[in-house]
Parts: sequence; structure tokens; C-alpha cells
Amino acid sequence: MKAGLLFSGGKDSALAAVMLARDYEVELTTFVFDPAREVPSVEAAAHVLDLPWKKRSFGNELLEEAVSMVIASGYPNDAITMVHRRAVETLAGEYAVVGDGTRLNDRVPMLTKGDVLSIADRFGCSYVRPLLGYGKAEVDRLAGRHLVFTCGESGLIENGDYESEIRTAVRRRGCQVQGLFPDHHEQSLVTGAFGS
Repeated sequence: MKAGLLFSGGKDSALAAVMLARDYEVELTTFVFDPAREVPSVEAAAHVLDLPWKKRSFGNELLEEAVSMVIASGYPNDAITMVHRRAVETLAGEYAVVGDGTRLNDRVPMLTKGDVLSIADRFGCSYVRPLLGYGKAEVDRLAGRHLVFTCGESGLIENGDYESEIRTAVRRRGCQVQGLFPDHHEQSLVTGAFGS
């Protein structure tokens, strides 16, 4: 059975892919806003995992909605979760099993139990989060057993996280990202795998 997995190219979504690939035919999808945006480092991370990968675009309208939410609320959490929900729902319309790399102590993006049940009911799919029972330390330990990855600050590391494009669009509106987005938020990018 095929499973559609949201894939940023980072260690969490890559580890989720490794775990799900034991039982499903995993296909990776990276969502961007701008259809012209190239994400070669994310494509390379998918290649490392030897799993099919595609890039899809949300379009500018959703980006502008997310930016407005960030500016109005003064923080990115609700906007990023809204975008993530849209990504999950998009895949839920195409796959019987949909997954992502959210883990136990993630705050953003994080869909509620009600969100998950609603998606399952509306789309008739299973939404699986294989890392949901694992905290950051254990995810890092397991990722280190399977994957080679680099870490860096959000907006500087070239992965497929939603936040990078949202930050850029906030700046385009003449707003400072400092104060809206957390300082020193770490992201990761998979560059290799052990045993591949």
C-alpha cells in the first residue's frame, strides 16, 4: 500500500520515511508556495533515501494568507499549522495513508486530535505520525543511526520547510522577522544515509 509522506528534507521527515518504508510504499512530497522555487537539496535528500519524490506548489494565495496571519498575531505558529493542515489534506485526497515527521514535543506544526479525526473522517484515510511518541533526544539518536544530516538556523539551511518562504514574504511586506519568528530555531537537512 502506498503512503504519501510530507517531506522537508530534514532528519525528522526522513526518519519518518525510513520507519514507514518498512510497511508501506512511501512516496515523498515537498510543498512550496512558489511553483518556480527549486529545492535541489531536498530532492537530493529524497534520492539518498531512494524513495520517489515530487515537489508541489500551494500557490501565492495561501502564502499571502499565511503572512497575514503571522503579522496579525505576531507569531508564526497558527500560520504554519494552517499551511501544514492544508498539505496533509491535499495528500489525504490522494493516498489512503498520509504521514509526516511531527514528533512528541513539537509545537509547530502540530494538528490536534480533533484535526486528525476530522481528516480521517472527511477523506477516509489514515494519518500516521510515526515519531509522535518520540521526543527530540530520541529522534536525534535514531536519526543518527540511519542518516547523515547537517543542522542550521531556519531561513539559512536549504530544506523544504514552509517557514523559509513565509519569512521571505514577511520581509517583502516591509516587516522585520525578528520578533515574529523565534531566534536560533534549528532546522536540519539530510545529506546521506548509512547502509546506502
